[in-house]
Amino acid sequence: MMTPSKPAPPSAPTPAPTPAQTPEDRLYRIVEEGMCIGCGLCESLAGPESVKMQVVDSGFERPLVVGALSHETVDAIYDTCPGTRVEALPADLAAQASSRDLVWGPHESFVEAWAGDPAVRHEGSTGGVLTALGQFLVDSGEVEFLLHAKAGGNDPTFGQPHVSETAAEVLAGAGSRYGPTAVLQTVHQNLDKGRPFAFVGKPCDISALRALARRDARVNQLIKYFLTPVCGGFASPKATEAFIENHHGVQKPEIESFRYRGFGCPGPTTFKTADGQSHAATYTEYWGEDEKSWNVPWRCKICPDGIGEGADIAAADNWPGGAPDPAIEADDPGTNAVIVRTKAGADLVARAVAAGYLVTGSRLDADHMSTVQPHQVKKRQAARARWDGMASQGRMTPRTHGLRLDALRETLSDEVYEAQRKGTAQRIQDGRAGEERPKAKNGL
Repeated sequence: MMTPSKPAPPSAPTPAPTPAQTPEDRLYRIVEEGMCIGCGLCESLAGPESVKMQVVDSGFERPLVVGALSHETVDAIYDTCPGTRVEALPADLAAQASSRDLVWGPHESFVEAWAGDPAVRHEGSTGGVLTALGQFLVDSGEVEFLLHAKAGGNDPTFGQPHVSETAAEVLAGAGSRYGPTAVLQTVHQNLDKGRPFAFVGKPCDISALRALARRDARVNQLIKYFLTPVCGGFASPKATEAFIENHHGVQKPEIESFRYRGFGCPGPTTFKTADGQSHAATYTEYWGEDEKSWNVPWRCKICPDGIGEGADIAAADNWPGGAPDPAIEADDPGTNAVIVRTKAGADLVARAVAAGYLVTGSRLDADHMSTVQPHQVKKRQAARARWDGMASQGRMTPRTHGLRLDALRETLSDEVYEAQRKGTAQRIQDGRAGEERPKAKNGL
């Protein structure tokens, strides 16, 4: 449970419940309208005796109300959940940034980088930057542990929150987790330790922590660095299950381990069965040829911030055009395009380079970032139109801080704006933008 501090005023009030709404109704509305990303913060806020993340009929991890739940607790969830609120950098940190860009936001620099250790570079998802930074932080003693995602639990395609206190433990968590991962499920347990730590999570997880910091002063006191990958979303569990069964003739319960990428750039999608058989596919075979084929949750489709606007450092894939070239993939050692957002992040990079954990290459610019991450540009420009389409159907739209969505909307022609708005509204009307009220998969 959280230890509250005096909060800063929110950007807008949390929606008050109507007389007929129960706390359960309000919490489940986030799920039913497709806005839950499964981060687990609601369980950490409410306590697992009230709200518990469980695998539900949809295949996702979703919050289930298992005990008494108050409107006050749901107010706290609405004020921090990345389905109802999306935070960029706090205003004071954003104001200190040396540069700004309409699409890419406040930053100190864009730079090419990779892990100094060739083994870490090879095993990481792209260039191993986030793994190398995590190793540097725990080895130097600057933080006592790293809270991040690691494969594990009952479903090897999922991830789980993990605490790493050594460089070896950090490396064991390398590799993207493109499956459900409630990485914030234990955040209050880790804050309760009173020990300094660093956090690596998706941009939406970072946003949730920035919002939580408004309510809990320990977030900024104890979390020394906020690190993130630039994120295009994660695959639905049913899509991954279909990939395993249709492409490889294996039933998902037979899977013993699953790795989405790494050991190359991006490296193969690999999994092993309990009888020792190994299967592999390319990154493109898993995801498909382009963004239209990505089977990601609704919240990912309308995401306004896949670029980690709340992080100190965000590490992106660095492929021209936004996709790996199969002709050179096997020989690509891996290089990240890194967004260094804060002065603390710039100092961390400099010290990691001096210690040999990180290597930096060419200085980059916003145009380069847009070339290697074109889908992020399109999604950010379309976010306002998509949210307007949601609002036209009576759906909730998140409150935001610092994301410039109205200015980004102005970069669209009226025709493209209207197509995005209408397309979103049509998806909602067709029932393709929501979920059933969650029920535990075992029916209990």
